[in-house]
Amino acid sequence: MAEIAVNFLLSKLVPFYEHEVQLMRGGRQGVVYLRGELERIRAFLRVADSLEESDEEVKVWVKQIRDVAHDAEDLLDEFTILTAHNHANNQNTGIFGFLHKLHCCINNMKARHRIAVEIQGIVSRIRDVSHGHQRLRQKLFTANSSDHTGDDALLVEKSDLVGIDEPKRTLVSWLTSGGSGREVISVTGMGGLGKTTLVKQVYDHGGVKKHFDVHAWIAISRSYKMEELLKDIVRQLLTSDRKSIPERVNTMHVNELKTMIKDILINKRYLIVLDDVWHTNEWDAVKYALPANDCGSRVMLTTRNADLAFALRIESEGKVYNLEPLPQEESWMLLCKKTFQGNPCPNYLEDICRSILRKCEGLPLAIVAVSGVIATKDKRRIDELEMVRRCLGAEIDGNNKLKNLKKVLSLSFNDLPYHLKSCFLYLSIFPEDYRIKRMRIIRLWVAEGFVEAKHGKELEDVAEDYLNELLSRSLLQVAEWRSDGRAKTYRIHDLVREIIISKSREQNFAVVAKDKNNIMLPDKIRRLSVHNTLQNVQQENRSFSQLRSLFMFGVAEQLPLQALTASGFMLLNVLDLQGTSLKNFPVQVMNLYYLKYLSLKNTRVSSVPPYIGKLQLLETLDLKHTNVTELPPNILKLQKLSHLYVYRYHYKSYGDFDSKTGFKALDKIGELKSLQKLCFIEASSGSDGLMTELGKLTQLRRLGVLKLRKKDGKALCSSIENLINLRALSLMSIEENEILDLQHIFSPPPLLQRLYLAGRLEMLPHWIPNLHSLVRLHLKWNRLNEDPLESLQVLPNLVHLELLQVYEGETLHFRSGGFKKLKLLGIDKFDGLRRILIDVGAMPCVEKLWIQRCKLLEEVPLGIEHLTRLKVLEFFDMPQDLIKTLSLNEPEGVYSRVAHIPEVYATYWREAGWEVHSLDSCNCSPRPNHVIRNEELHPRWK
Repeated sequence: MAEIAVNFLLSKLVPFYEHEVQLMRGGRQGVVYLRGELERIRAFLRVADSLEESDEEVKVWVKQIRDVAHDAEDLLDEFTILTAHNHANNQNTGIFGFLHKLHCCINNMKARHRIAVEIQGIVSRIRDVSHGHQRLRQKLFTANSSDHTGDDALLVEKSDLVGIDEPKRTLVSWLTSGGSGREVISVTGMGGLGKTTLVKQVYDHGGVKKHFDVHAWIAISRSYKMEELLKDIVRQLLTSDRKSIPERVNTMHVNELKTMIKDILINKRYLIVLDDVWHTNEWDAVKYALPANDCGSRVMLTTRNADLAFALRIESEGKVYNLEPLPQEESWMLLCKKTFQGNPCPNYLEDICRSILRKCEGLPLAIVAVSGVIATKDKRRIDELEMVRRCLGAEIDGNNKLKNLKKVLSLSFNDLPYHLKSCFLYLSIFPEDYRIKRMRIIRLWVAEGFVEAKHGKELEDVAEDYLNELLSRSLLQVAEWRSDGRAKTYRIHDLVREIIISKSREQNFAVVAKDKNNIMLPDKIRRLSVHNTLQNVQQENRSFSQLRSLFMFGVAEQLPLQALTASGFMLLNVLDLQGTSLKNFPVQVMNLYYLKYLSLKNTRVSSVPPYIGKLQLLETLDLKHTNVTELPPNILKLQKLSHLYVYRYHYKSYGDFDSKTGFKALDKIGELKSLQKLCFIEASSGSDGLMTELGKLTQLRRLGVLKLRKKDGKALCSSIENLINLRALSLMSIEENEILDLQHIFSPPPLLQRLYLAGRLEMLPHWIPNLHSLVRLHLKWNRLNEDPLESLQVLPNLVHLELLQVYEGETLHFRSGGFKKLKLLGIDKFDGLRRILIDVGAMPCVEKLWIQRCKLLEEVPLGIEHLTRLKVLEFFDMPQDLIKTLSLNEPEGVYSRVAHIPEVYATYWREAGWEVHSLDSCNCSPRPNHVIRNEELHPRWK
């Protein structure tokens, strides 16, 4: 992790060197020296980082490097602020301007002198650290970075195994059946799930041993050497074939060993297990020695890297078994077996033991380890177990019984490339069980400078790759998926979170303040995440001069920002105050020269002051769900601004047209050339040239425009054609009957994936069927006279389609072969609709269908029985006669059409409110659940 700090510092030293910044005497020379020494040290830091866990001397040396890099970075950033302040002062004129300049000049000379002196101090510290580096060189080059941690899994007692029978049966079947070609079978999942334990049980299965002629089990250590690995394979294969091992094996080179292995296996049905494979190169190292014969041979590997597993499935036409966490009851069984020697848990301990168990989230290694801790506690004292529950993170750090758990879970972190380590540690700022929004973490990583630029890729796309790599390594989990296949939110395993919180604090990366009582904070904090209350950070004489990022989660108190700012904050990059009680835009923000990310989302802020224009480095301004409706013209000075969100939802009644407000348009919005996301701008409040201005924002990926008029159409269409990077477009007319004139587009944005059109359409825009990348389409209040389905059904990648008051006709017809990838379909408020027809072969992939407020619909869609993948069918506010046809009291033929659907729900309007029925396909009878009154029903159309 020290390498990250050094890289950050070097990136800031380069401009000082290249532009020959003149500090006071000795200052510049110190900067040049720093650069040279740090470049030499950086070469050794990756090895050193991997040794931090096991070598105390290396750990101290790496900490010294990290601290001096942070201090030097702070000094350079402070100098940059002085330089910027000087430039601003030079704009003043007149006698008062001259006096002000003189005063500032004297102060800056003092500050420059102080910085030059402190740089000399940094140089002295670097020299001392460099001497330590020389002493450690031999250790760094000869170190064995880690032992194989899977060996313990090979010694697990069978009596300790829980939930292994079903996966074991599956894997045994995969090994002993199937084709005659060589297949690769991968077992994947996060560390601690028991992959090695499971595969060892399969490997030792009697039927498996008899099925194969020869077999070998190879543990891939983190520091394996190719020759030794191949020699191990040779020895095991010859031993399993009851043959002696020639002495010449000990002196063979890599190619000779591979040839020998191939000769041994060429005519045999073999089983090779590669345990704990991390990277493709580890597989590549042995695959050419394993012949692809026609004997039914199998290679089995365990890995935490899902991408590797699926790549091998494609390469070898093999299989992947994704090992899941233990279900709740099996987890409980394992905990009781290990904690209470198979006896039931005492009633008075059950609640707290189940609470501790939930933190293990079905991870067998964690359950066994935590059970060992609980077993040592006095079972008569609930307070001891409560301490384990509350302080599990501290227990992981300090309890020897949890040492192996920490080691296993830490391996995945230690194996990360340096640029992903900072991204992963960053997740420690979020509270327990928090759903981390995809775009939020991407924008934060970019603002922090963690995302490395790659040729031909936007930083957001690179950050997306980082997320996918953390997912593939089982360090991150998708909590919610969007209907179009994108991840919406992520989460991390509770125990993994405890480990990265510990590492983050230890490495001075971030501090989480979550206890209600005051806690002692470190002297220097770079990132601070405050959970629930400010009481834990309000300490006298506390300086936040090194703070780069500040987050608030669940803080309801009034924020004393003025007091906090007085003690530092000068170097802040990220300020995230979303969800706090803030009423006014914080005036202190104007002094935050380095601020790149500012979120006031879900606060009561109602206006943005003109000085927002001082934040020249600002990249993200998030004012979603605030009361802001207007931005000052000075915002146009923010030339680095890439994400601008200003809008809120408000509902007067169910299905409102006017449910969203944005911000009044700025005359020259086109000057913000860096904008990638702009939501939502109100067209009716801008100048006549607004539509043309939008066409200048050629970097836009997402655009939302409200209150459009028919006369805006031609200019808007011309601008949209310029937005070739657009992925999402949302357009809404000024009122329900105002026409959206969108017929003038002839070259629509080629990458458009999501389209939302709300307002009257004279006809369906002719260009929509040409959007081959479109995955999600929302059409509302269009009132078309012609059935739009015939045009829309050809969209090759459409997954999600929602239609609200789109069509005035009596019949909707879904034709055979149409909507080939559609999974979700919503039909709402088709006032004239009487029947829906679904042909055989239409919508073959649809999984959810909801129909609501179609008061004239006479019956369940004809042909719905053809939708064999349909899992959920919902009718909301529908005619009572239609709902009654779904019960057994009516002709059985009607219900038989939906009997194959696992979940069928129906509501019809009655004077008392909404009557809700759930139809159980097992007993085919409607079951009233509860009544939802009209005003309580959450609006579906946001």
